[in-house]
Amino acid sequence: MTDDPYAALGVKRDASQDEIRRAYRKLARKHHPDLNPGDKAAEEAFKRIAAANDLLSDPEKRARFDRGEIDASGQEKPQQRYYRDFAEAGGPQGYASDAGFADMADADEILSELFGRRAGRGGARGGAGIRMRGADLHGRLSLDFLEAVNGAKKRVTLLEGETVDVTVPPGTRDGQVLRLRGKGAPGFGGGPAGDLLVEVQVGEHRHYSRKGDDILLDLPVTLPEAVLGGRIEVPTPAGAVMVNVPKGSNTGTVLRLKGRGVPRADGSRGDAYVTLRLVLPDRPDPELEEFAARWQAGKAQQPRAGMEG
Repeated sequence: MTDDPYAALGVKRDASQDEIRRAYRKLARKHHPDLNPGDKAAEEAFKRIAAANDLLSDPEKRARFDRGEIDASGQEKPQQRYYRDFAEAGGPQGYASDAGFADMADADEILSELFGRRAGRGGARGGAGIRMRGADLHGRLSLDFLEAVNGAKKRVTLLEGETVDVTVPPGTRDGQVLRLRGKGAPGFGGGPAGDLLVEVQVGEHRHYSRKGDDILLDLPVTLPEAVLGGRIEVPTPAGAVMVNVPKGSNTGTVLRLKGRGVPRADGSRGDAYVTLRLVLPDRPDPELEEFAARWQAGKAQQPRAGMEG
């Protein structure tokens, strides 16, 4: 068996993904065991081209193979290290990746075609013992801000029209990918099903914003509340809470509400930071205007001192 997946598919090393896909589909139709019953050579050829396609159809695996980091079977190859590697990188760096499996959509199409040809011959025989993992499917899920923070149960409709129920964990972030194992395309020959990868898109909220696991909120307060202080109700994603506003609070005063932010995986929560914004009455108030006109301490105040540049 050749160690060169490019040779197995009959493509050049600079072949595009489309060229690799076309080559694989052509060879798979030619050598599939169900089209060549009892032909061991065809079975071995099919295994070889399937393995080559699995590696080359995944850009990350392909790049690692081209760099000599993995062999044709996808196994790590021992790397010879030099002093300059440590000097430039600050020490040996391990390879880590959470990338999914190669997309096997083309194989699914080929197998679907083969199943159709065998429909009148007693059904699938399992591909002469060949087991193939099903393709990973991809979807997107739009959430509103509070659904992402507090968690939710949603339904995703796939391109094929199938619906899948998704449990969104509390604290989910915008752009996060949820992996539903075994919810992808079915496997072949008893192979496992692929996964469903759902990318989350989180909308904005009218009042809240998020910074890490903390919630930020601008809270309007009246002049009496700011001057005299008192207890006021503050809404948070974790529910409303009563808060003490200190006397003489200015616009920009920040109150920290511990444990009222975004839920974490360990059961704790971030904090909520409430920024007070002084709001005057919508309409002119003669009593307030009269007070301001005779308020000498206010006239002596210099809030813009030091802003001359």
